[in-house]
Amino acid sequence: MPPMLTVHHLETSRSQRILWLLEELGVPYDIRRYSRDPATKLAPPELKRVHPLGKSPVITEGDMVVAESGAIIEYLAERYGAQAPADLAHLEPARGTAEQRQCRFWMHYAEGSLMNWLVMKLVFDTIARQPMPFFVRPIARTLCAKVQQRLIGPNVQTALAFMDAHLAQHDWFAGGHLTMADFQMSFAVEAALARGGDETAWPHLVAYRQRMRARPAYQRALEQGGPVVMQA
Repeated sequence: MPPMLTVHHLETSRSQRILWLLEELGVPYDIRRYSRDPATKLAPPELKRVHPLGKSPVITEGDMVVAESGAIIEYLAERYGAQAPADLAHLEPARGTAEQRQCRFWMHYAEGSLMNWLVMKLVFDTIARQPMPFFVRPIARTLCAKVQQRLIGPNVQTALAFMDAHLAQHDWFAGGHLTMADFQMSFAVEAALARGGDETAWPHLVAYRQRMRARPAYQRALEQGGPVVMQA
């Protein structure tokens, strides 16, 4: 019997997207849950015993260890995609197609561009509320507000507008079918809408999230992993 695949799942983290993909594929897996440090919100040191970076998601399958969301999604698609149900037939779009080019773009965009701004927004939101000496507080809060207003906020709004315009023309990120890109983008979409202000400004992105959340496999992943996004 082949070794069981294990997902090393950190609460409110990107590993939720891996649980969703596994539920869609119907691949049996174990889940090992890790809690964030209540003070720092960082991953616990136990994850470094799985992978030197000490981050999540990580999957293990026997002696094999795979880290990084995009690498894990590609591995699972290559290894288990042939047994996927019919509506995941385009999980890996055919090479040379427009769908494949879109899939590749969004696979990289999620972490290469979008998540950088969302993480920065979370960090600067948190800094402004941290305990600090009274004489430092107004300076720190003013600095954080300026960075948010002049740098982070405009970039987050540009990203939201970009995604909303794209999804006005497509049901899923690569086109008309669910692909690897949707699993990679899922956490970023949840985080962007949670931290991007008034959701009514982005109706197509909200509709996309509703389609995603309506999938039974997504709901099962939530039951397994808990809430997706860490609140500021």
